[in-house]
Amino acid sequence: MKRILAQFMAILFLLPGCGEPVSVPDTEVKEPDMVEVIMSEMSLSDKVYQLMFVTPEAITGVGTVTQAGEATKAALSDKPVGGIIYFQGNLKNAAQTKEMIENTQSYAKIPLFIGVDEEGGIVSRLGSNPSMGVTHHPPMKEIGKTENPEKAYDVGKTLGSELLSLGFNVDFAPVADVLVNSGNSVIGNRSFGTEPEAVAKMVSETVRGMQENGVSATLKHFPGHGSTYNDSHTGYTASQRTLEELRGAEFIPFKAGIASGADFIMVAHITMVNATSDKLPATLSKEVTEGMLKGELGYKGIVITDAMNMGAIANEYTTEEATVKAIQAGCDMILMPKDLTVAHNALIAAVASGEITEERIDESVRKILTLKTEKGMIK
Repeated sequence: MKRILAQFMAILFLLPGCGEPVSVPDTEVKEPDMVEVIMSEMSLSDKVYQLMFVTPEAITGVGTVTQAGEATKAALSDKPVGGIIYFQGNLKNAAQTKEMIENTQSYAKIPLFIGVDEEGGIVSRLGSNPSMGVTHHPPMKEIGKTENPEKAYDVGKTLGSELLSLGFNVDFAPVADVLVNSGNSVIGNRSFGTEPEAVAKMVSETVRGMQENGVSATLKHFPGHGSTYNDSHTGYTASQRTLEELRGAEFIPFKAGIASGADFIMVAHITMVNATSDKLPATLSKEVTEGMLKGELGYKGIVITDAMNMGAIANEYTTEEATVKAIQAGCDMILMPKDLTVAHNALIAAVASGEITEERIDESVRKILTLKTEKGMIK
């Protein structure tokens, strides 16, 4: 009887003058998920290349790339990487940069993340070149000294709007490291300061300003490079910090940046000798990425390695070892492997041997394509 009554009421609502037709959500046919459709058409090789964030030279073999033509077009067809990072030598002036990026994007089957290191201070690939016509920000230490988070928001807003106007969609900034070691030279005045809560406010607002203006922020260098004495660019670098110490200082700005929605987090090549049992560089440590970053801090965004051609990795591991270990540890993207082809082939071989499952590759590809879709890159 109840069923008959329900059917009658449904018919009644469809009669003229009885209100608008009612929809029945359970019977609606949903459109296929765009990300899943794209993934269904990708080969394993295509998926692995999406995990790679490389220089234009890594795909073209050209000395220093300053334009994108047939060589770039052919390279992206053969090696459809997920992202391209440009350095100062690639960036001559605003018009040249914009044209190079536009052409590069036009050759990509799946739109590319286009990234740059633009922090302010000494790490300013664009701002240090007057021909780029963008703001050269002071070191973030100076912004931190103002104790005014609005200043950090303004930095993020300016970075976002100016980078976006040139075609960039990812900035490898802000530095979220707390300078707990005053003798640390690799971070130094790149950090907002020495007080975790104060740094956290600055990081949070920089992320917000940047991402509200169209460019993805990258918190770096997890779990915190501010305690080290050595530079991971040149070789092995250790941190003596315990997990409890990290929770009381270094993690605080990363939590704030995560709460502000940071799209990327970069993992450092530092070895946390007192906070992990595996004693591996954080980039290669499942305890750091899966345990601390994704587990304890609950991060759901894209985890990218620091540049894999840096001494702390390249001097200690082969490209094959480092690439496979980074993906096993939970990283989603490999930044600047020493040899792109070798890194790609290492992951293909790891899937073939069962060392890594294709489902694990899919997990990272899905994150990458989802962000590209959410940002309007994939339409």
